[in-house]
Parts: sequence; C-alpha cells; structure tokens
Amino acid sequence: MSTASNPCQNRLLAALPTPEYTRLAPHLEEVQLTLGTTLHESGSELHHAYFPIDAIVSLLYVTLDGNSAEVSVVGNEGMLGVALFMEGDTMPNRAVVQSAGTAYRLPGPILKDAFHTCTELQSLLLRYTQALLTQMSQTAVCNRHHSLDQQLCRWLLLSHDRLPSDDLFMTQELMANMLGVRREGVTTVAHQLQEDGLIQYHRGHITVLDRSGLEARTCECYAVVKDEYDRLLPKVIGS
Repeated sequence: MSTASNPCQNRLLAALPTPEYTRLAPHLEEVQLTLGTTLHESGSELHHAYFPIDAIVSLLYVTLDGNSAEVSVVGNEGMLGVALFMEGDTMPNRAVVQSAGTAYRLPGPILKDAFHTCTELQSLLLRYTQALLTQMSQTAVCNRHHSLDQQLCRWLLLSHDRLPSDDLFMTQELMANMLGVRREGVTTVAHQLQEDGLIQYHRGHITVLDRSGLEARTCECYAVVKDEYDRLLPKVIGS
C-alpha cells in the first residue's frame, strides 16, 4: 500500500471546490486494486465509483464468443462509473485492472446525490465524460485503421501518462486482450520495440526507455486523446 496515497492525487477529486470535497471525503474508501481483477462485468449494476491514484483500469468490450478489446483506459485523470450519474446504472463494458495500485471508492448513491446538487461537480464530470467518449471513439478508429505497432505505442503512452514511474507490469495475455489480437502478435511487436531501444520487455515487466521515440512511432490517435483531456480537465497536481 502506498503510504503517500491521498484522494487529491486523483485529478477529478483534486479539482473539486473545498466544500464539495469536504462533503465527499468521509465516504471515500481507500482500496487496493490487484492486476487482472474484474471490478464489474458488462451489464452488471454499478454500486461504486472508483477514483484511481496510481492504478489503471481498462474498459473492455466483450463479444458473445468471449473475445475482447479495450475501448478506453482510466487512471488518475478520471473515474470509473460514469453510468452512475448518467442514470444508466449499468455499462456494456467489463472493467479490468490493467495496472495494480491504489484507488478511492465512493458509494454510487453518494455520487448521484452530489452530481445533482453541486454545479461544479456536475460540470467537471460531464467534461470528463466528453473526454472519455473521445478516447473511446479514437480507439475504435485506431483499431480499424492503424498497425499493431502503432496501437501498442499508443497504448504504452496512455498507460505511461497515468503511472508514477516508467515501469508497467502486464502479462502478454492481458495485453493481447486489451488490443484484441493474438498473444503472438503482441510478443512480436513488443520485441521489435525493445530491439529499437524504445522499451525493455521481460516476463510481463515493461519499462519505457524512450518516450519521445514512442511518440514519434505512434499514430495521431494518441495526441488527439491527450489534447482533449488537457483541454477539458485540470492538470494533474505537480505536472
């Protein structure tokens, strides 16, 4: 458990006005998210919102035959559970912990009540939802039109943005599920990125060695998503 964990390390919680943060703070529960844990299945009712600190959660679309592909990632810039305040109560996606770490959990009824009574929180969460929708739509474009090499670079950059270090722990199987491809394809591309000096990759441990190299190698989708988040949301504290 991170001894430095604080709810305000989450971008959304840090942006709340003091009175609203003070109102929510007693209901925020620190939880540890373990790699590969499913936080909710597609179609299941949501009971909590999660605000990651140094964890990353992937939203996956799962087909009837069991195949899956990532549609978005959520880290310290956002939250998991937009359906709670959009009055949907369920999501058509599976939420899986992509990178282990700390998050703060908030009961759904508390979030709903705050959304309807605090104008600042409502505006913040709606802007976050717009940014999330941009990421989802851009991911669909990327998966359809860009190479696996470009997709993996985009995915590594999005993950790197949401982590406190250059290290990411991820199994080949989980990476393949995120990208919706065969495990052998991910292995081949990851080894090529390693040979080119962009990452170090060994037994599910990825270290980003050359971020600028990854940015040069990926498609425009990464920049589109990052620019939209930067436009709509407050900057991460300390950035």
